[in-house]
Amino acid sequence: MAVTKILARKGRLDVGINYVLNGDKTEERVLTAHLNCDPGRECRQMLDTKRAVGKEDGVMYYHIIQSFKPGEVTPEQALEIATEFAKEHLPGYEAVIGVHVDKEHIHAHLVFNSVNADTGEKYHSNAQSYYQQIRATSDRLCREHGLSVIMEGAAAKAVSYIEWLRQSKGQPTFRTMLDADLRTAIQDANDLGHFFMLMEHKGWEISHGNRLGFRLRGQDRFMYPGRKNALFTEDGIRAAIQNGLEDIEAGRRPAVIYRPSFQPYKKHPKYTGFMALYVHYLYVLGKIGQRQYPPRMTPQLRQEVMKSERYRE
Repeated sequence: MAVTKILARKGRLDVGINYVLNGDKTEERVLTAHLNCDPGRECRQMLDTKRAVGKEDGVMYYHIIQSFKPGEVTPEQALEIATEFAKEHLPGYEAVIGVHVDKEHIHAHLVFNSVNADTGEKYHSNAQSYYQQIRATSDRLCREHGLSVIMEGAAAKAVSYIEWLRQSKGQPTFRTMLDADLRTAIQDANDLGHFFMLMEHKGWEISHGNRLGFRLRGQDRFMYPGRKNALFTEDGIRAAIQNGLEDIEAGRRPAVIYRPSFQPYKKHPKYTGFMALYVHYLYVLGKIGQRQYPPRMTPQLRQEVMKSERYRE
């Protein structure tokens, strides 16, 4: 079984190509393949194709991901399926393929030029092309290689694939995909900005508001994982990147360190009534001494001292 998704990217071509061909993820580029382009010259050839037909703007490349069920496929088999898919679905397009084995589930990445080198036409992706071409071709190749496929219901329910996923036992849903991608990005990120870049590269649109929201193509609404798990708030993600995800989930470190709310400066209350009389007699009898007041401070100095105390806390 292979769960597929396609992402339209307007960023730099070399970033997408380098991500797919990353030697740390592809066994030093052993699990890679090229289609209609030469190793080491992929980016230049794709850019030359765009310049030749005057289509250098808009979507620069497309990124297809095939995620296979853990334990069902070998890396070599995944590369073979991805290569067959590219040859059948992308004739004339320059493409690079890489099978990543750095995680528990094997997944193939395919980045291809948005402009066809033979016809000069741009690739167009929509829901119909996804189900009738990408999804159908991927499922057929999986069946031919003896792998399981995601079964669909009636044709009238084809557009409600998201809902079908939510109702299917053991099948990935948007929430489980988001959870897996969040944990992967946290483990791979160097800082919070790098984390956001990785999540966007995985195809997630991010909403920066009171809560972090994420959604994929095909979703109408954002999901807010931080509502149920403090680990996926902005502070929790930052702490997990700095302190390590395993320590937080094992309970050795808190996901979020809650700081006490700021308390404004309050003057010491003056004694009045019976309490004032009692303190006065204590002073007369020598039980207490005269209160020593610090020198008067200017308003500016007082503000600086209060600010220092607040920073210290």
